[in-house]
Amino acid sequence: MPLVPLLEMLTIPFNLLGLVVCLVGLTMARRRERRWPWYGMAGAGFLIAATPTLLAQLLLLE
Repeated sequence: MPLVPLLEMLTIPFNLLGLVVCLVGLTMARRRERRWPWYGMAGAGFLIAATPTLLAQLLLLE
């Protein structure tokens, strides 16, 4: 199976998962004393959501 259609198919699940992880991280950072781990979790959620787009860009550059 070619990689580009697979990335298009996985974009919405990755975006939703990344959104949930990011929102949980930001919510927990607001309520806790030690905030940096939760900000890291929010950053990881952003990376999860951006993964299909970044991979598609890298594949187009080849």
